[in-house]
This record gives sequence, C-alpha cells and structure tokens, in this order.
Amino acid sequence: MNVTEGFITVTGGKVWYRISGDDPGIPLLILHGGPGSKSSDNDPLRQLGTERPIIHYDQLGCGKSDRPTDTELWTVERYVEELEQVITALKLEEVHILGHSWGTMLAASYLSKKPKGVCSIIFSGPALDAQRWERDQRNYLKQFPQEVQDTIEQSEREGTTDSAEYKQAMMDFYKKHMCRVDPWPKEMQEDLDEMNQQIYNFMWGASEFTVTGTLKNFDATGYLHEIEIPALFACGRFDEATPEATEYYAGLVPGAEFHVFENSSHMPGIEEPEAYLEMVREWVNRQELRPGA
Repeated sequence: MNVTEGFITVTGGKVWYRISGDDPGIPLLILHGGPGSKSSDNDPLRQLGTERPIIHYDQLGCGKSDRPTDTELWTVERYVEELEQVITALKLEEVHILGHSWGTMLAASYLSKKPKGVCSIIFSGPALDAQRWERDQRNYLKQFPQEVQDTIEQSEREGTTDSAEYKQAMMDFYKKHMCRVDPWPKEMQEDLDEMNQQIYNFMWGASEFTVTGTLKNFDATGYLHEIEIPALFACGRFDEATPEATEYYAGLVPGAEFHVFENSSHMPGIEEPEAYLEMVREWVNRQELRPGA
C-alpha cells in the first residue's frame, strides 16, 4: 500500500499529514481527539487504504505538527479554518469524514458551515455538548470507590492535579471508560504522555470531569438537525460518550444511524479493531451505493 506524508501550511504553522493508499475510492479523512492529542500510527482504519485513501493529520500543536504556544490559536474557529485548509491543500473535492471525541466537535462545527463535497460523516465517541459530557463523567465517577472520588475532588479543588495520587485515580477511571484493554497498548500510553497539555487545559480543563476551558459552553445540539448528509453515531457500551448521549445526538440528525460496540469504552479502534474497521468499511461503501450519491 502506498503511503505519502508531508506538511501543509495552515494559519499558525504547518501540520503533518499522512495518506494511506491511493486507490480510486472517495477518501476518508480522520479528525483525531483531544484537544491536544494526535493521530494514531496503528489506527486499524489505515487498512482501508487498499480501497480508498485514508487521511490522517495532526492538528496544529499536536503530534508531528508545529507546536506554537500562542493561545489565540486554540479556538474552534481556527481549527475549522485549519480543516478547510487541509481539505483545499489535498484537493479533496469529495470526502467522507470521521471525527473522534473532540474531533466530533470539530466536525460538527465544520458541517455547520454547509461545506460542499462531504459525502458522509461518522461521529465516533461524540462530545457534542460539553456540559452533558461533564455530567456523564461525574455520574460514572459515583460508581468508583469513595477514595478515588475524594482524591479527584480534592486534587482539582487544591490544584494538585499533577500529583501521583491524582494520576492514579485518573488512570482507574480511564481503564474503565477510555480504554478497557489491559494492559494498555504501548502507543496509547505514549500518546497520553505526549499530549499537548497546554491545549487540553486551555480548551478543556484539568480533567474529563471538570470543563473550565474555552469549550466549557460548547453545544452543537442546536444545529445538528441542519445536517443533511448521511450521519452515523457510534460509541462503546462503557464510553465516556455514553450510549444514552450518543443515541440522543443521533436522534437530532434526520435519518442518522446509531451503533454501540458492546465490548468497548472510548477507543473501539483499539478495543474492538476488527468490528470498528468493518463498521466504517460497510458505512462508507453503503453511502457510495445510495441512489444519487
């Protein structure tokens, strides 16, 4: 399979991209999670490169892309502009988009501008209402031992979220609701360690439970009904993006479909890679067979 990599100049710096495959199918563009995370080198979706180009890029400040420190760059609007610049630079006249986690916020914001050429959208582990996300994590947290709850609450109240106790409490949570593979794949741990904390803290906050950043009031639910392209909403049974929230979002988009990975939390691409790959493959192929597609 042919793989090409390069850099694209966007507002604020250069972003790295990788295209896996050069077959004639309509490309699939992946918007990674975070904010502040990166593309996965082991994403099972790269296997679809034998059928269509699979495009990953590291958002500005993340992974192999430039890492400026100007906080004025860390806005949804600039990340949407960056996405537009990537699509233009790669000459993607037609494209399927898959957003994961924060990438669904980015995808929804982009779609609100009614762009041309987007054939379908997959919202994977959707975070489309920041306040609901926070409530859902806090509800999950109530199921943990009191000691874990107290450590997280005290650390966030006292600003000691860099302590070993807090990090262990967070890991207890992540291993139930972010990725249930035990032990975590080496790449997943490395990705967490390499996360750009400046962006995460500025846009989100100290943790999944407490949204204090610029995304605090993000809520796409008011305009999801305007999405007119085929939409698929997917999550894991134990996902931070709860099945209840994900199904609710799907219900706001006319004709949208909803899928749950029964043995996954937030990372079905790692937890159930074959099922995840097959879901995406079947979805994009089916959209291209629709009459008038």
